[in-house]
Amino acid sequence: MNAAGDTRPVVSFGEMLLRLSPPAAMPLSRTRSLDLDVGGAEANVAIALAGLGRPTRMLSVLPESPLGRRAVAALGEAGVDTDHLVRADGRLGLYFFEPPSGPIGGRVTYDRAGSAFVDAEPGDIDFAAALDGACLLHMSGITPALGPSGVALARAAVLAASKAGVPVCFDGNYRANLWDAWDSDPRTVLTELVNEATILIGNHRDISLLLGQTFSGDGPDRRREAAEAAFAAFPKLELIASTARHVDSATAQRLAGRVDLRASHWQTDEIRIDPVVDRIGTGDAYAAGVILRWLEGGSAQDMAKSGLALAAMKHGIAGDSISVTRAELEAFDPAGADVSR
Repeated sequence: MNAAGDTRPVVSFGEMLLRLSPPAAMPLSRTRSLDLDVGGAEANVAIALAGLGRPTRMLSVLPESPLGRRAVAALGEAGVDTDHLVRADGRLGLYFFEPPSGPIGGRVTYDRAGSAFVDAEPGDIDFAAALDGACLLHMSGITPALGPSGVALARAAVLAASKAGVPVCFDGNYRANLWDAWDSDPRTVLTELVNEATILIGNHRDISLLLGQTFSGDGPDRRREAAEAAFAAFPKLELIASTARHVDSATAQRLAGRVDLRASHWQTDEIRIDPVVDRIGTGDAYAAGVILRWLEGGSAQDMAKSGLALAAMKHGIAGDSISVTRAELEAFDPAGADVSR
């Protein structure tokens, strides 16, 4: 952990995407217009941390095109360092998000094959330069799920972090559709990457995938059993952060935050979020809140509460990411949504 005055940057590594969404209650197959937003799990964490006053760097590969420049601009607007972005030929990956409507759930459709990031090789990226002076590397399981090239990029990232003495935060972010699209072995690949992690963002289901075992308890007991198994399997692991979600409907949900350390743990009470404006990116917001307090030497309770607050706030914001100030985070009250005057 680091002191609150530490100004070393967090480096986020992963693919950036453009998100295209039809108007609410309009299926993608019938829409005549699309809203554009910049997205990507790792970029979402960088944007959130930058808003909270933490220096952040984004490491990715973007096309030299108007869409690539829009992605760079979104990072710059949020205060994220873009000096280590790699520009290349190719395209920017897209995804289409149809918001939930009434009894119809939300749906994501990917169009990211052959993107500049997917086609990149480890030698195209100067990981050592990007990690110079960094306090943490944040990455996720989305990168290796993209295919053999993604696996190579992820391996190169954790190797560079190890050489630089930079701890790794790894968000499982398991995407079955991406892994199933090629001849993959997610358990082997993810186990190799998590073996280098200090922080794991993931729940008992992610740990079950990694370890090939099930956990018999219910609720918090099952999560603690899973966490203890993960700590035993991965010697570098110090912290596991997760959320517990109950979906009452597409627009009304309950959420709790949890942090497990080797010697202790903390799970928050559930808070009800109604209405849910946009669920996309809420896990990234939770990760950012946990990382923020971990960097400041906070307790498991501090990390879980800040992660939950940021995740809850993101449910009320359209788009992939959240950018709020530290004062806004500190002032958040899930019980009160009155007008601030």
